[in-house]
Parts: sequence; C-alpha cells; structure tokens
Amino acid sequence: MWIKQHPFSSIRWKILATFLVIIGVSFAITAALLTGLVSSTLYQQRTRQASLSAERLATSAAPFFASAQTAPLLESLTTAAGELDGRILLLSPDGKVQLDTYGLLEGTGLTLPVMTQVLTGSDPYAYGIYPVGDGSDYAAISAARMTHHGETMGVLLLSTPVTELRTAIVTMEKQLITVFAAVAGAALVAALIFSLTLTRPVKALTSTIRRMGKGDLSARVHIRSSGEMQELADSYNAMAERIENFDRSRSQFVSNASHELKTPLTAMKLLLECMIEQPDMPQPLRLEFMQDMNHEIDRLSGVITDLLTLTKMDSQEGPLHLSELDLSLLTQDTLHTLTPVAAKAGLTLSASIAPGVRITGDATKLGSIIYNLTDNAIKYTPGGGEIRVALSVRGKDALLTVQDNGIGIPPEEQAHVFDRFYRVDKARSRATGGTGLGLSIVRQMVQLHGGDITLTSTPGEGSVFTVTLPMRKEGD
Repeated sequence: MWIKQHPFSSIRWKILATFLVIIGVSFAITAALLTGLVSSTLYQQRTRQASLSAERLATSAAPFFASAQTAPLLESLTTAAGELDGRILLLSPDGKVQLDTYGLLEGTGLTLPVMTQVLTGSDPYAYGIYPVGDGSDYAAISAARMTHHGETMGVLLLSTPVTELRTAIVTMEKQLITVFAAVAGAALVAALIFSLTLTRPVKALTSTIRRMGKGDLSARVHIRSSGEMQELADSYNAMAERIENFDRSRSQFVSNASHELKTPLTAMKLLLECMIEQPDMPQPLRLEFMQDMNHEIDRLSGVITDLLTLTKMDSQEGPLHLSELDLSLLTQDTLHTLTPVAAKAGLTLSASIAPGVRITGDATKLGSIIYNLTDNAIKYTPGGGEIRVALSVRGKDALLTVQDNGIGIPPEEQAHVFDRFYRVDKARSRATGGTGLGLSIVRQMVQLHGGDITLTSTPGEGSVFTVTLPMRKEGD
C-alpha cells in the first residue's frame, strides 16, 4: 500500500528549504558583521574629525576667551559652526555656558559626561552621542579643554547632528536587504534546478519500484547519472533481475514439480482402474501391475524426498554439520558401495585417489555429492563403458572429477543440466528412475561448502564433472 505524501515533505522541498535557511543564516550573519563594521568605521571617522575640529577650535578660542574678547570670538565660532553644520558652546570650568553660537543657553549651567571627563581627566578631549529633544534624534558632542599659558580656561563643546550618518547606515541596510532578496531569488532558482536534477533519478526509481510492487517484475529503472545514483540504479536493476528470474524459476519449478508428481499418480490410477475393471485378471498380470505401481510409488517417494532436500537447503533449515574428515577415505567408501552397481550395469569403475586429503565439511553431504555424481555417470553410460573418479589437491582446494565415456551432453543443453527437473534425454531419464533433481542437489551441496562444480562434455564421447572444494573454512 502506497501512502500519498504531502508535497512539501518531498526531498525537493527539503533541499529548497535547506538552501534558503543556509543562505538566510549566512547572509544575516554577514550583514550583521558588515553593518557593524561599517557603522563602527563611520562613527570612528566622525569621532576623529569632530575631535580634531574641537581641539583646533579650542586652541584658537582660548586666547580670546581668556581676554574676554567675546565679539570677535562669537563671530569666529559662528562661522566655524556654520562650516561644520553644528553648534559651538564655550563653558567656564564651573560648567556655566559663556557663549552659544545659537544664543540660547548663555548663562545656563550644563553637566555632560564629556565635559566632566575633559575637566577632571587626563585626556584633553572627549566624544559622546546624546539624544536631542524628544529623543527621536541624536547629536554628536565633542569636548575639548581650553588652556592658556598652562591654565584651564574652560571647555569647548562642538555639537553636530548624526542624522546623515544614521541615514547612510539605514541606506546601507536597505541595500543589503535588496542584495539578499536578489541572492535568495538566484539561490532559489539554483536550488530548484539542483533539486530537480537530484530527485529525477529518485522519482524514476520510486516509479519503477511501484510498478514492480504492482506485479510488473520486468520493470527496470533507466537513469543517466553518475556516482551513487547510478550505482543505486544498477544495484536495483540487478536485484530486480534476480527477483524476476527467481519468480520465473519458481513458476517453472511449481509446474515441473506438479508434472513430476502427477505422472506417477496418473500411472497408478490407470493400473488400479484396470485391476478394478478386471476382477478376474490373471494372477501373473495382476502381480505385474502391482510391481509397476510399487515402482511408481518409489519414484514418487524419490521426487518428494529430493524436493524436501532442496527446500531445506534453500531455507537453510539443514545446516552443515562441519567436522574435519578424510575426504580420500570417504571417496573410497562411497565408490566401494557403487562398485557392485557399476558391475551389474556392465561398467568398469576405476579410481585415482590421492591419500590423506583432509577437508572441513559435512560428511553426509560430501558423501551424497560423490554418490550422486558417480551414480549419474553409471545411469548414462552404456554397457561396456568406463567411469573414472579422481581426487587430488590443487593449491588450497580439493579437486574431485567424475569422468565417463557415455552418451555425453549436447552443448546447448550443458548450461541447464543443474536446473531443477531438467533432463537431457527425458525418455531415458524416466526409464532410469531419475527425478531431474539430482544435479541440482549436488550443486546446492557444493555451494554450501563454498565450492564450485563445472561440466565439460562432448556428445558421444562422455562427460566430466569437476568439483572444487576449499580444504579449510574461510578464516582458518
């Protein structure tokens, strides 16, 4: 069951949101740092200029202030205040305004931190920003000490508006916001393109998985990408191929198993019906029918036994009982059991077994491998033929070969001999009692031991089955 997701929960929107958050946070930090740096630079520049102006004016005004020449002093300071777009006040050491270029505060006492700092401190000048009027605006006040012949005559205050400075900072902030909007828009477009490029393979893979979930096992994903996405697509396609092959194999297996089980049942049913319809059937014929039914029962039992064996190995319900054993001795004992069978079929069974070949494995299953391959060679080798079994050591592997000079297997059939229920000569296979599962079981057992089995065959000349088994478990 596929659950429909909210569109904003998709990877595409998550990528877009991530881009915007990263850009927004980065820009906010950058803007704050930049605004602070520019504001600090502008205020420092204003402070330096105002302090230099106040110091210069205090030096020039001190002699006039000391000699009480107020008229030329007022004219000079008024001109300077106009040039600086500010206001100048002269205060006596007790804080009383002696001269105001605006003519409003003369005779009034003032107490400002910068004034106190200049009169009592070691610095000859100070600077500060203070609210003006209702507090909606601010003024920058520079204070400079006036001295004449080493004597402190008072303090000069230079007041200049900071509206222009604040306007410049606000303008800069607006420009930064405009830049941010442009960058965010460009980033959004870039993120959208990037997310589309990134999520297109994911959507293609999701769509293919949905098709496969609805039963279309032939669905494959085709994307043009590289790196991890291409690797993911290849891995999915490989998995889908295996699932499709497994499903096809399962269907074929069920069909073949049904046929194999149905054939002996049909034969027994026909035999029983004949016996029922002929109650006075001669005893010899009745006995022959019963022997035929017994043969079919044996064949049916063999098919069921082989099916159960394969099922257990497929589901790993039959784990290997590993132990260190002498494969040479096991091969000799198995061939000793089959020698009478080969002699009865008019065949020569010879062996070339290297002594002392020790291997870690399951004795029962290894014995079944040797038995089934040799018995298979006996069944498909005409009378007068020869079967050779060899055991040797190659590197770290044990090498078992079973060779016959029987009917052989056509090249087009060799790739399928290990398939379940596959028979090269179906009529002869049934005659020998084979279920078509023997070689499948052998391959399964070999693979459980970490080994490999191969076939080389020439029609009319015989076949060679080669089993390679590691002599030690991995890690020993």
